[in-house]
Amino acid sequence: MYKKSIEIVVIEDEEDILELIEYHLEKEGYAVTGFLSTESVEQFLEEENPALMLVDRNLPGMEGSVFVAHLRKTGYDIPVIFLTAKDQESELEEGFYAGGDDYICKPFHPKELTLRIKALLKRAGILQKQERLKYKHLILDLSGKKLSVNGVPVALTNLEFNLLHLFMSHIDRPLTRDQLRQEAWGQDGEGVNDNAVNVAVNRLKHKIDPQNEQHYFHPVWGVGYKFH
Repeated sequence: MYKKSIEIVVIEDEEDILELIEYHLEKEGYAVTGFLSTESVEQFLEEENPALMLVDRNLPGMEGSVFVAHLRKTGYDIPVIFLTAKDQESELEEGFYAGGDDYICKPFHPKELTLRIKALLKRAGILQKQERLKYKHLILDLSGKKLSVNGVPVALTNLEFNLLHLFMSHIDRPLTRDQLRQEAWGQDGEGVNDNAVNVAVNRLKHKIDPQNEQHYFHPVWGVGYKFH
């Protein structure tokens, strides 16, 4: 459940392979954004904060390792796993020197891919044993029930923590007020009206994004809210 907030970028020029990778990663609970070339990827990275990138070496326009080397020089430290048929020792070294963190040679088994992704996310501190949810400037420590925003601790009530946990576990998915009542309030939710839900969400919004710079919460007319 906690992986819902973890976004992975996949750059693969073979559409059928890209769709297959997207299918298996989404099945594991990751959010996936796919590209058929490196075009537009850098613009995407300026707006989003993915946790990991899968990059094919043989890409049109700019070769995968060249693109990753460019990202590293630009300052991006996103973990990268190369996907490629280039399996010679010199080619493997080339990929690592360019800034790759791991390598999977084609053809590969989907299970191997998901296990390597999980291992790299753990090494990068994104997946930890205590389970943390990370999204944009938010890090929610599930075991310690703590929140930090831009590295600064922010105190939440139990209700606010439950609400944020629910929203961060369902990025970009509309949640009804009934779902919020059932999951965040639990048994006490039966006596909570829609206005009380709105007030609680607004209070949480002001705590995690006082200036509304991130625009986390989006009302969905007739339904509830979407966290983005």
